[in-house]
Amino acid sequence: MNRRDFAKTLAGAATGTVFLPHVSVAQTVLPFRLSVMLWTVFRELPFDQRLEKVAQAGYKSVELVGEFSNWSNDDFTRFNAKKHALGMTFDATSGVRTGVADPSAGDKLLDDIKTMLATVDRLECPSIILLSGNKIPGVSPDTQHEACINNLGRAAELAKKQNVSLLLENIDPEENPKYYLTSVAEGFDIIRKVGNPNVKFLYDFYHEQIAEGNLIEKLQKNIDLLGVVHVADVPGRHDPGTGEINYSNIYRQLVELNFTGTLAMEFLPTGEPVAALRSAREMVLRAEGSKQ
Repeated sequence: MNRRDFAKTLAGAATGTVFLPHVSVAQTVLPFRLSVMLWTVFRELPFDQRLEKVAQAGYKSVELVGEFSNWSNDDFTRFNAKKHALGMTFDATSGVRTGVADPSAGDKLLDDIKTMLATVDRLECPSIILLSGNKIPGVSPDTQHEACINNLGRAAELAKKQNVSLLLENIDPEENPKYYLTSVAEGFDIIRKVGNPNVKFLYDFYHEQIAEGNLIEKLQKNIDLLGVVHVADVPGRHDPGTGEINYSNIYRQLVELNFTGTLAMEFLPTGEPVAALRSAREMVLRAEGSKQ
């Protein structure tokens, strides 16, 4: 399943207690959590075994894309128990089908979010990933921009009652030429104008490198609006370090800017997935300048 069709801090759920070699303890704790977007790995395995594999790679959190859509009550109970046994969390999920950029769909969006809020409560999940939806023929970009602001503002009033974060995500125009929100700069502008702490931006570096680039400057200018970042390299959505994005520099910037959200791996491994995820995690932990 492809998630294109997804944060509240959970104490103790991070990999932040893992120390870098040859660096003093006071300088080694990452301020952010590490996670894995589950659709990218182990798709041939049953759900509980997928969690085991992610834990084997050293991660304590996963993001979902609707794997739970056909779960029974017993499945929710069983998979939550498995998650607890592994010391893991579900840190975010997508699954709301109505786009926030549709000015005529505000009420439907709220209904969809109400349904998803009940689901994330069962998942013990603190964040919902939202998509803008597509450009609408005959509707101006300014109108869709304002729709994003208005719809997210209304949705935030629902989310805050449950202490759930809403995460708006960018997608590049090569993957979906019809998608509205292809610009991270515009995404941050929307979040800033919403002005609600329950609404944050999900910055997908892979998509933004394809769409506009200039990745680090946008971090520096907007770190206060950022809830989650997604990691994959260009081209191919493969392991960080296999392409043109300098992830070592990005990780150092996240540390220096004291990013406190979630960094989620969303890449398609070029080799054995557990080894690839371990290597990607180690690259983060090697980021120079990590601090408590």
